Amino acid sequence: MTFNISRRKLIGTTTAGVAAAAVAGGPAAFAQDKPTIKVGSKDFTEQLIIGEIVAQLLEDDGFPVERQFNIGTLIVHEALINGDVDTYVEYTGTGLIAILGQELPPRDEGAGEDAAATPGATPGSIGGYADTVYDIVAEAYPEEFGVEWLEPWGFNNTYALAMRRSHAEELGVTTISDLIPIAGDLSLGSTAETIAREDGVMGLENTYGLDFSDVVSLDAGLMYTAIDGEEVDVITAFATDGRIESMDLVLLEDDLEFFPPYHAAPIVRQDMLEQAPEIADVLNTLAGEIDDATMTEMNFMADEEGMEPADIARNFLTEGGYIEG
Repeated sequence: MTFNISRRKLIGTTTAGVAAAAVAGGPAAFAQDKPTIKVGSKDFTEQLIIGEIVAQLLEDDGFPVERQFNIGTLIVHEALINGDVDTYVEYTGTGLIAILGQELPPRDEGAGEDAAATPGATPGSIGGYADTVYDIVAEAYPEEFGVEWLEPWGFNNTYALAMRRSHAEELGVTTISDLIPIAGDLSLGSTAETIAREDGVMGLENTYGLDFSDVVSLDAGLMYTAIDGEEVDVITAFATDGRIESMDLVLLEDDLEFFPPYHAAPIVRQDMLEQAPEIADVLNTLAGEIDDATMTEMNFMADEEGMEPADIARNFLTEGGYIEG
């Protein structure tokens, strides 16, 4: 198993900390001087993997970790601000719209979408419009919630509408706008959370003027089973989901640029960073290090090959040289 990542070794704070632990009596003694970090995750495959990546990076640096995984977006956010969770990985678009309740900032006409804000774009980068969205949430969260955004890890798991390739080709559909005259004959599958969100089905239908014949609430995993089995015609997919390729689905172009960038970055309570500022150094080790293709590959390993998220995370971290094997 080989991941398409740059091979950067953990140095600096982490290495120095491990060395100090050895002198002081080993990792157990070192861990006693560090606070326990409660690591959260949302309730879908990608989040379980990156939650494990966060947990294992911190554990490798000597932090005791408690896992609070498999929680919905709004619940894990509430857990973070009330102290039941200290850190989890959030997405910029979710932070902006679902959490802060803000609208997308205007895009510069003619500037073009930054490469990292579209599926399949240049790996490991964030810039342009994606930076604008990141800067808004990074500025607002400390004042509103006492939470800091760390550096983005590189991949952009934006929402997208997906169809079976054969069905899309039969109907001549390549963009979301192409659905407008035929949406009344099509069913849409989506998670309950996405249906209700302004950056999800509700806002999408308003922006494009879509009126599907039926909108079916499905578990995130069952969405893919449903479209593969022709039980629904369209789903709200995650751009880095490994099942898109394996099921021969096609992502429709978001030609009105409704979906914002969803760059993933760790967010951490400020009071925890005050206790242990090295947490930022540890988690920023992966800044720009996971591209869309690598995240898609890890998701595929879990959903299609049945690997455990903890094993996928450990393989990624050890093969990349981020933690000791």
